[in-house]
Amino acid sequence: MHERGDHAEMIRIDDIEITPGEGLVRAGGQVLTLSVREFQLLVAMVEHAGGIVGREELCRLVWGRELRPGDRSVDVYVSKLRAKLEHAVPDRSYIHTHPSFGYRFQPQPRLSYDPDRAEPYAPEIAAAWSLANARRVE
Repeated sequence: MHERGDHAEMIRIDDIEITPGEGLVRAGGQVLTLSVREFQLLVAMVEHAGGIVGREELCRLVWGRELRPGDRSVDVYVSKLRAKLEHAVPDRSYIHTHPSFGYRFQPQPRLSYDPDRAEPYAPEIAAAWSLANARRVE
């Protein structure tokens, strides 16, 4: 799923390239400006790509301490990181929330939203949906 050499080499997963030794991240070909915490969260989640990483584990990996009751630091930084990734690559979702479990890093086509339908749908379904609705009008 992702390529990785030693810690100084690049990690590549989908449209994301991470160079840990340089603290550099490219998404969709553009360099992202990430805080140290956002960078560390990204690396931690990518190293567990496809699996769910708990908030407690992310706090230990990134902040080096136990998660305190009521502490929302992990959630705030994950939200900021998610927004930056999705801004850079709008047609992809990378970070998925699993309530009560944690977060999963897995590149997937981003869901679109049609307010007339009041439900999300994948972009590849949009054309079929439009065609089906156009036939109903005829």
